[in-house]
Amino acid sequence: MEEITEAVNNINISDSHKKNRIQVSNTKKPLFFYVNLAKRYMQQHNEVELSALGMAIATVVTIAEILKNNGLAVEKKITTSTVDMKDESRGRPVQKAKIEILLGKTANFDELMAAAAEEREAGGDVEEQS
Repeated sequence: MEEITEAVNNINISDSHKKNRIQVSNTKKPLFFYVNLAKRYMQQHNEVELSALGMAIATVVTIAEILKNNGLAVEKKITTSTVDMKDESRGRPVQKAKIEILLGKTANFDELMAAAAEEREAGGDVEEQS
């Protein structure tokens, strides 16, 4: 039991930027869940790493493009690789494509986020009055 606790405590010590990683799945959550989560991570850490395997790669690229096109993020680094995994149905090893996209905040990120928050608050007031 002590070995497990020790292993858990040592997991992310050497890799400090992993706390801002989002591992994207194209089956578990809707697209804009990840977009909004990435915005929150960028507010907290100034950058976010989006990571995906296989079919979810298209989802990660879409998330990155939404953030870039809205003026919220800039690409810092894109890494592609293959990962050896076991095929769940057959039990044999397969290679899966992997992508990691590191995005950083734009110079006007905070302004855009503040404007969006103001817009939401103003929209909420209008609904309450009618």
